[in-house]
Amino acid sequence: MPAALTLALLNRADRDTFGRLLGGVYEHSPWIADGAWSRRPAGGFVSLAQLKRTLVEVVRAAPEQAQLALIRAHPELAGKAMVTKTLTAESTGEQRSAGLADCSPEEFARLQQLNADYNARFGWPFILAVKGPRGLGLTRQQIIETFARRLTGTKEFEFAECLRAIHRIAEIRLNEKFGAEPVLGNLVWDAAEALAAHSEPGFAAQGQLTVTYLTPAHRACAAQLLQAMRDAGFDEAHRDAVGNVVGIYHGSDRQAPRLLTGSHYDTVRNGGKYDGRLGVLVTLAAVGELHRQGRRLPFGIELVAFAEEEGQRYKATFLGSGALVGQFDPAWLEQTDADGIPMRQAMLDADLPATLDAIRGLRRSAADYLGYVEVHIEQGPVLDDLDLPLGVVTSINGSARYRGHYTGVASHAGTTPMNRRRDAATATAELALFAEARASADEGSVATVGMLEVPQGSINVVPGLCHFSLDLRAPNNAQRDAMVLDVQRQAQRIAERRRVTLHLEEVMVASAAPSDPAWQARWEAAVQALGLPVFHLPSGAGHDAMKLHELVPQAMLFVRGGNAGISHNPLETVTNDDCELAVQALLQLLDALAQETR
Repeated sequence: MPAALTLALLNRADRDTFGRLLGGVYEHSPWIADGAWSRRPAGGFVSLAQLKRTLVEVVRAAPEQAQLALIRAHPELAGKAMVTKTLTAESTGEQRSAGLADCSPEEFARLQQLNADYNARFGWPFILAVKGPRGLGLTRQQIIETFARRLTGTKEFEFAECLRAIHRIAEIRLNEKFGAEPVLGNLVWDAAEALAAHSEPGFAAQGQLTVTYLTPAHRACAAQLLQAMRDAGFDEAHRDAVGNVVGIYHGSDRQAPRLLTGSHYDTVRNGGKYDGRLGVLVTLAAVGELHRQGRRLPFGIELVAFAEEEGQRYKATFLGSGALVGQFDPAWLEQTDADGIPMRQAMLDADLPATLDAIRGLRRSAADYLGYVEVHIEQGPVLDDLDLPLGVVTSINGSARYRGHYTGVASHAGTTPMNRRRDAATATAELALFAEARASADEGSVATVGMLEVPQGSINVVPGLCHFSLDLRAPNNAQRDAMVLDVQRQAQRIAERRRVTLHLEEVMVASAAPSDPAWQARWEAAVQALGLPVFHLPSGAGHDAMKLHELVPQAMLFVRGGNAGISHNPLETVTNDDCELAVQALLQLLDALAQETR
């Protein structure tokens, strides 16, 4: 077996040798390695991650025709090249690892039909990293399901998705050339799989992941996380009065303020495996590595796996992190779930004290902490679109939510002239379009009309009533408030012009949580130390960091999500390599913070 390639060897190589050493990484496309040689940093590549990113940048900068040629250089899955044994050695191994050489006649026929349909629709072969997000290989069924799903995509999206798949294939091939294994990333990925074994019965029967507050599945997750903290080397681990799982890894000075970190382990219904949980598991892996090395930092690390963030079983969003900042509403204890079970009873059933005194005792003091950091899957398409594994969060958007309705006059669709109509639905449609345009005029603002209903609507009746929702978000409160004011004013103008009545009710307002500049800079330095470019983005979703922001300075790191960044969905995914980078970034931050506090 040939010796593993090293960066030192690659950095010393001349142009021809450089290309030869990277031969086969990108299928029949030596121009990519040649372009990377031209882009070498002055001191050479400092990390494999930097080399991977440089290769990606070469492809991204190439003309569309060159990108298309790269896609077409790849063979079909279980296609003619596999049958005639004319695949490259790399592709042969990859297709064999996915079992594509052992297809049943039915599977083979299905793949052949998918290949034909895909080529007819898009004009290039379907590309998929068949070794998958863990590098161990997808099953034939997973490949066929992904193939069928992507066949319904747009041409623009599929072009980009094929290139992303090619970069993932190249990443796995580079790992093999360098003998690089994402050991810590594998720990994170495998832990997420193990945690996902627990789901509520009705959903588990359908292969869906649902873990809501204090259900048996939720309690099983808590027990598993508690044991994982002990196994990782945390000195203390316990479940608190609201069900948070808390682990403490002591520093060399136990009296020094700790670093607080964490995320949530509950899920939405039929959700993904990484929302919230990724941040918990990344910290578990990082502390496990410190423990393996026998290292103590000048400060302790307190990891909190928050019991509730999603507000799925009870209307008590951010219950877990809110308790740490003294925000637990006593009325929540009397709330009932869909089965009529009060929260107090659910707590007692979960062996929690269910008393306000115990819950109030969870409130933390700012003086005991240096700050709060959180790693989280992006839950959006930005990093995936840019082929970037990590992003530094600048702010968690502030939001304002409203429910409203326009009331007009229901009338006959055939006999009511257009200039005499008082149409509630078209008023709502106009408002939705205005909100969309208004948000688009700002950097980072978003506006959504997620609910729009004409009660008892009929095809031949002008709508006399239309219910709607508004969700307005922006990176800071001033920007959000300006957008809210503009939308409210326009909503009223629409009502007056269309001779309908507006009712608008505020449902929720949440303040923005800008990242603390010093902590954001620490994440930036950690990403740079890995050899990656620093990319900034706001968070449109809410996070536990929003609550901790009220207590201590906070900053977040986002990890790329695959499948166009989809979240709150079973297709939510990350790779073991991106998980590795997230753990390494956290370790870099911890090391730098240790130097600061010595």
